[in-house]
Amino acid sequence: MNNHEIDYKLFGDDMQFVEVELDPGETVIAEAGSLMMLDEGIKMETIMGDGSGQGDSGFLGKMLGAGKRLLTGESLFMTMFTNEGYQKQRVYFASPYPGKIIPMDLSQHRGKIICQKDAFLAAAKGVSVGIEFQRKIGVGFFGGEGFIMQKLEGDGLAFVHAGGTIIERQLQPGETLRVDTGCLVAMTQEVTYDIKAVGGIKTALFGGEGLFFASLTGPGTVWIQSLPFSRLASRVFAAAPSIQGGGGKSRGEGGIGNVFDLFNR
Repeated sequence: MNNHEIDYKLFGDDMQFVEVELDPGETVIAEAGSLMMLDEGIKMETIMGDGSGQGDSGFLGKMLGAGKRLLTGESLFMTMFTNEGYQKQRVYFASPYPGKIIPMDLSQHRGKIICQKDAFLAAAKGVSVGIEFQRKIGVGFFGGEGFIMQKLEGDGLAFVHAGGTIIERQLQPGETLRVDTGCLVAMTQEVTYDIKAVGGIKTALFGGEGLFFASLTGPGTVWIQSLPFSRLASRVFAAAPSIQGGGGKSRGEGGIGNVFDLFNR
């Protein structure tokens, strides 16, 4: 085993956090800004890259590994939490927006998971957090995630976060699932990922679901989210107060509020 064997417990429903229990000497890595709280005996250390040591060749190797993270929109640095005490210690990580935290044992998925760019939350030390390039041009331009996704490699435990409710779907060989491009969270490496047009001019222009589906073909496992952050953000932005002149004026939610707005314009 290359990865540290960590224990965990999930708390909450729609705004979850995860408790990671570390034995003496065990370490967990996490995205910067995901920490919620930690016990006194745990040491924090900022590292360049993920600290897995895979493909590492000194400082230049670390720079290359960390530089790849910039392509996924993440920070150059991650944080490493190590239990330097003589008894079990705990560290807690919180999800960044409403949704679920998905524990993934990479050893049960042939050592590799491909996920959306901002899905990774934390993992046992030894898990490699890298990038996965989409080889098909259509997927890169219309797949919702662009040409670059995250890949998690190793034989340890990793935690992925996604919005809303998460469903895990097992695809049989040749079975195809069409998914809204923003709703794909993660998939195993065996799954074939392609892009298909929705079909029909009226559906494409007025259906409100976009022009393309993500086409996922088995065998393999896929994880789907009900509320992508981009969809949540667009609804919040649409409902935000409109700015008129020097001050802000909120649009009424009820019918009577809209009537008064007509007279105030």
